[in-house]
Amino acid sequence: MNLADIRSAYCRGKLERADLRGDPIEQFNRWLKDACEAGVVEPTAMSLATAGADGRPLLRTVLLKGLDARGFVFFSNLESRKARQLAENPNAALLFPWLVLERQVIVTGPVEKLSTADALKYFLTRPRESQLAAWASQQSTVISSRKVLEMQWEQMKAKFGAGQVPLPSFWGGYRVKPLTIEFWQGRPNRLHDRFEYTLQPDASWRVDRLAP
Repeated sequence: MNLADIRSAYCRGKLERADLRGDPIEQFNRWLKDACEAGVVEPTAMSLATAGADGRPLLRTVLLKGLDARGFVFFSNLESRKARQLAENPNAALLFPWLVLERQVIVTGPVEKLSTADALKYFLTRPRESQLAAWASQQSTVISSRKVLEMQWEQMKAKFGAGQVPLPSFWGGYRVKPLTIEFWQGRPNRLHDRFEYTLQPDASWRVDRLAP
């Protein structure tokens, strides 16, 4: 296989300054709606990039579980690698790869931990199996086999029986507070459309077109 020969022509659409909403969250919601209607697989999936004090980055995919003017929300084990990195360096980048639409959105900004009340509110909406998994998995730790994980899940299932599964003390949420949000639309000849919103000191947003 010659990787250099794998390429696609991007011809699905364009993005003009006049198409953009003044508020990037409104613009994001428009594009997210488009992604859902287009049948994008896991439209709320986002790549989350973090780096610890040593500067070494890590990347993984998480799911967007909340969005408003304050930022983009996701949940995680608070003892995971991502959590340790965010404790050392509370900044992150997000990437939404809506490839079917030849679009992507990149978000950068500081990260804050959600309150226990907010984490509990979401935790109670999760399927019971997911709640049990939060207890069973010591995320990012080394395990000898999948059987160990499945045994831990069964132990939690027996422990809580038919009762309510409580919120683990080591599980919670984070909010990425955007400083920049970039909207990228693929175009022919690699002359893509890119617009970046940058948060200003007065809480307004500056919009710039970026060269592709």
